[in-house]
Amino acid sequence: MTEMMHAVVTTGTGDYDRLDFREVPVPTPGRGEVLIKVLAAGVNNTEINTRLGWYSSAVTDSTAGTADHDTDDTREDGGWNGQSPFPFIQGTDCCGVVVQAGPGADQSLLERRVLVRPCIRTHGFDHWDNYWMGSDIDGAFAQYVKVRASEVFAVDSDWTDAELGTLPCAYGTAENMLIRAGLYRDETVLVTGASGGVGSATVQLARRRGARVIAVADATKHDRLGELGAERLFDRHDDLLAELGPESVDLVVDNVAGEHFPVMMRLLRRGARLVSSGAIAGPVVSLDLRELYLKDVRLIGTTAWEEQVFPNLVHYVEHHEIRPLLAGTFALRDIVAAQQAFLTKRHVGKFVLLPWQA
Repeated sequence: MTEMMHAVVTTGTGDYDRLDFREVPVPTPGRGEVLIKVLAAGVNNTEINTRLGWYSSAVTDSTAGTADHDTDDTREDGGWNGQSPFPFIQGTDCCGVVVQAGPGADQSLLERRVLVRPCIRTHGFDHWDNYWMGSDIDGAFAQYVKVRASEVFAVDSDWTDAELGTLPCAYGTAENMLIRAGLYRDETVLVTGASGGVGSATVQLARRRGARVIAVADATKHDRLGELGAERLFDRHDDLLAELGPESVDLVVDNVAGEHFPVMMRLLRRGARLVSSGAIAGPVVSLDLRELYLKDVRLIGTTAWEEQVFPNLVHYVEHHEIRPLLAGTFALRDIVAAQQAFLTKRHVGKFVLLPWQA
């Protein structure tokens, strides 16, 4: 008899009715793969964006704006690597325990608590090609998931399963941006959307590097961000040019974009950098090329993770160099409530789904 599990299957592009909580067969690991019992799975922008088809070039609105429109069509370029493979199981973050190892997989992973690196470099780290668990292949919004053993990292930590479930996508994205942008000690970095999962992770990881952090977020969240190490805090409606002055920042980490993007460019010093891995306020921006070339500014886009990103994160956790930011937990069957809470943007950190919670 086929063993069954509970999962959330995303059936296509559209509203919350595309999230179908149901029973599906437990996957069988193949050569070089392991089967993981999922203990916690974080909720991210990318799962909502993929369900909405937001990555399509036809979409120019913010994530929230796209959610307000009828999107019941399957866009050919609506996913990270073209058309999403509907129906499939989303879930980019996974904390779990390895319960089965396929032929050729590392048997020492069995019974270990692990994190999964969701960004898989298809042809190795010398090529840019990549695909993502939960976007291009089945992910962790299920009681079990199978993955390549090469993407599985054992972690020894006193963090809870839910706390570890906040880590992979948000902290991996933040660490990758800081590596690619080359943030140094004593530089000044401005982080937009600083209260979200990636933003709050960036604040911590930038402070860990000895940078001076300026955080932009709703004023109600400033106390928490100050505890994470942000030295200066501004509301997203503040006049940053008036407060900071032009050419005052070495690095902008901007996953917000939208109408405030030109301000970010003016804040950059000569030779400074802007790095991005998202555009939640709108992907189409105004760019004055003079701000780019006359100041020798570098714009850096990031999706494919560098090889050192995930080993770095495991090290930081095991050596107590960062701390979790768990905003709340939901049972897997309550994914709609979790995504709705996520879109209110009233939280700091991450929401996490617990597949084995009743």
